[in-house]
Amino acid sequence: MVRQVKVSPDSSLVVCVFGSSLVAEGSLPYEEARRVGCLLARAGYRVCSGGYGGTMEAVSRGAKEAGGSTIGVTTDWFSELQANRWIDQEIRTGRYQDRLNKLIETGAAYLAVHGGVGTLTEISLVWSLLQTHSLEQRPFVLLSHPWQGLLTLARESFITRPGDLAIPQLADTPEDAVRLIDTGLRGNRR
Repeated sequence: MVRQVKVSPDSSLVVCVFGSSLVAEGSLPYEEARRVGCLLARAGYRVCSGGYGGTMEAVSRGAKEAGGSTIGVTTDWFSELQANRWIDQEIRTGRYQDRLNKLIETGAAYLAVHGGVGTLTEISLVWSLLQTHSLEQRPFVLLSHPWQGLLTLARESFITRPGDLAIPQLADTPEDAVRLIDTGLRGNRR
């Protein structure tokens, strides 16, 4: 479990993007993630992802096409998978849990695009760490679809404190998501 992570100066401009490996190239979620990567790179951020295919490939591809730099955090647990070709720096971990911790430690901000159970795991872990102050506060943005439903479910069915639902910020578009991240990190970028 990650505790009191201090973001080192060399990683202060890294945005960690969570998303599904099961998204096909050319699909709407793929193109949306690709746009996210492009916008993050143009805003001066390094893009970190889980390093594999689907939206992880798309966000890395978008960043590289915009002249940016990418990091992929992979794991020996998925020995049959290789990092996608858009990754500049691969950080390989032994266990799946180590991969989750490394993704979280690497990010100065977090953004979730379209995903599944693995993405839900990443979102839940970041949310809990921010909620318990086990991580220093930092931007945590969910690109609306499908995460609006998660927040509705949390509001209607989970036991939460008043500020818990304010931790993740919803964005309707990739542009809004990057704007929220940029606003949240602006003090760190000066």
